Formats: sequence, C-alpha cells, structure tokens
Amino acid sequence: MATADLLLHPVRMRILQALFDADPLTTAQLRERIPDIAPATMYRQIAVLAEAGVLEVAEERRVRGTTERSYRVRKEEAVVDPAARTAMTREDHLRAYTTFAASLMGDFDRYLAHEHADPHADGVVYRQAAVWLTEEEFAVMIEEIERAVVSRVGNARDGRIRRVISLVAVPDKPKPDVDAEPGD
Repeated sequence: MATADLLLHPVRMRILQALFDADPLTTAQLRERIPDIAPATMYRQIAVLAEAGVLEVAEERRVRGTTERSYRVRKEEAVVDPAARTAMTREDHLRAYTTFAASLMGDFDRYLAHEHADPHADGVVYRQAAVWLTEEEFAVMIEEIERAVVSRVGNARDGRIRRVISLVAVPDKPKPDVDAEPGD
C-alpha cells in the first residue's frame, strides 16, 4: 500500500483517476485524456507510480524503435496504508485533504470547460447532509456506500457514462476524549 504523499500528489492523483476502472492506457493516451500536464511531468509521475507498485505494465509493444507500455492501476496498492494514515499529523491530513479538494475542483472546472457541458442534463450531483449515527451505524453506512459503488465498478461500457464518485465524511467535531478528567 502507498503513502498519502505518493497518492495525493496533484498530478499523480489525476493519472490514477484517469486509469481507475479504465482499460490499460499508454502514456500517449493518458496525455490525450489529461492534455494540460506537460509530457516530461507525465512520464516522470508515471515512473514514480510504477516504481512504487501502484501502476503495473499491462502490455509492452515495440513502436518505431521504442517500447510503448500500457499501464493499469493495482487497486490494492492505490490505497493509503492504514498505519501510514494513522501516523499522519494534523498538518499531513490538512495537506492531503487540500490536495484532494483541489483535485475535485480541477475535475469540475475541466468538465465545465467542455462546450456542451450541462450539469443538470449530465446528472452532476453535489450534496451535503448531516446524519446522526453511532460509530457502528457510521461504519455500516460507509460499508453500504462502498458496496454500492464497488458493485458497479467494471460494468460494461455499452451505453454507459463513466462517472467519478468521491466521498468525504467529516465529523462536525471530534469525539470527546474518554480518558480526560472532568474539567479538562
């Protein structure tokens, strides 16, 4: 599993998003999907992800005297290790979340930049709701959401539109410290 620093880098995050639940893509195909990333940056960040084991080479073929590689995400490696997540400081979490939120903003901005973008017709949804749950109820809800999304990953592409689902769950305030003395 990877670290937050590895996965939440803005360019690497966009590369991973382009490859999630997609057929393997070459660097040239990734550049077509993400044209605003400079070629040298794209190659460098793909190399970082491949060296870390987050990307794997799905196919190699010779093209005009060079080797062209198609990459795919190793989903089990594209997750921040629970121990690494636990070891993150508040500043680490703020930096990681800021990168994640900026990535969402960038995705939405790129979508809106398309001439025929129509958020209503395209089913764009962004909502926020407050729910009151015990720790157990919260765990069940997250499991249900993940199951609903994961069960649809890999659906045949015939007539379907690829949509990116992002989830953020933040408590309104931290849990009280159960070990604290009254008045602390």
